[in-house]
Amino acid sequence: MFYYVLKYVLLGPLLRLLFRPRIEGLEHIPAEGAAIIAGNHLSFSDHFLMPAILKRRITFLAKAEYFTGPGLKGRLTAFFFRGAGQIPVDRSGKEAGRAAIREGLGVLAKDELLGIYPEGTRSHDGRLYKGKVGVAVMAIRAQVPVVPCAMVGTFEIQPPGQVVPRIKRVTIRFGEPLEFARYAGLENEKAAVRAVTDEIMYAILGLSGQEYVDRYAAEVKAEQAKAEPAGKFLRLRR
Repeated sequence: MFYYVLKYVLLGPLLRLLFRPRIEGLEHIPAEGAAIIAGNHLSFSDHFLMPAILKRRITFLAKAEYFTGPGLKGRLTAFFFRGAGQIPVDRSGKEAGRAAIREGLGVLAKDELLGIYPEGTRSHDGRLYKGKVGVAVMAIRAQVPVVPCAMVGTFEIQPPGQVVPRIKRVTIRFGEPLEFARYAGLENEKAAVRAVTDEIMYAILGLSGQEYVDRYAAEVKAEQAKAEPAGKFLRLRR
């Protein structure tokens, strides 16, 4: 119930008024039945803007940190995500990926829309990074279409570290559904899930026009975080 109050009364109308999103390819979203919406992830605003413009309800697999943050901001964030029916997923440990897949398949089993960001984390520099294979496992196992989605302009309105988004028009672009029936039964084959994931990421790339990096975003972020203290130490010694 709270999901629809947010969508149609509290948040949705405000977002459409402020950001005036251009919507392209909305006809590619199935009117009924299960489907995965796989998109790039440039900004915290992505979580709000895509659900606001879809006619159907969409459930995202959201990182568990959104539900456990400290202070007033943390409580408000957790309240929003719980009220919107989003599912917390622990991204740490060996079982994290399996848990996310189980939760996602549960959504699809109810003939609902599942939203997922295959990169696994927000892009820190606006580029598109290598996708993780969980989206492929779910698409093959559930035998559902995957609709690629590109958020365009959300990095500019709210890059990492910026709390209040800039007011600027954005574009939300959906591509034609991708079908993977030819891979039925191969969700445990590394080559198959990698091929499916890469096909999905290539479709997102074609919609977004981003620069592509054939590495996982989390790895690049970790490397840069390690390099920053060393660089700061060298600057201090000069």
